[in-house]
Amino acid sequence: MKKLMIAALLATSTTAMAADTRFEVSIKDHMFSPAVITIPANQRVKLVVSNEDATPEEFEGEDFTLEKVIPGNSKATIMVGPFEPGRYEFVGEFHEDTAKGVLIVE
Repeated sequence: MKKLMIAALLATSTTAMAADTRFEVSIKDHMFSPAVITIPANQRVKLVVSNEDATPEEFEGEDFTLEKVIPGNSKATIMVGPFEPGRYEFVGEFHEDTAKGVLIVE
């Protein structure tokens, strides 16, 4: 019985941890929402980016190497990390004046 309880706890915490490694962000009116995303340190995570604008946008890391063009009215899954704790900025390169965001890594 004790082994079953431990196995159930491990499965639950693994499932919860896996769910926490996916983060969603949207682009609308050439702005990211949310513009600040807190992610766990030292883990690779998925960013699911929904471009709700009709025009394409390029998700680009300012403080990390990443570039991904996301066509208008579509989604992309982007893997980022693992990062040390800190602040990592990203932009929409096609609209850098308004499309700005930051990953807070804790």
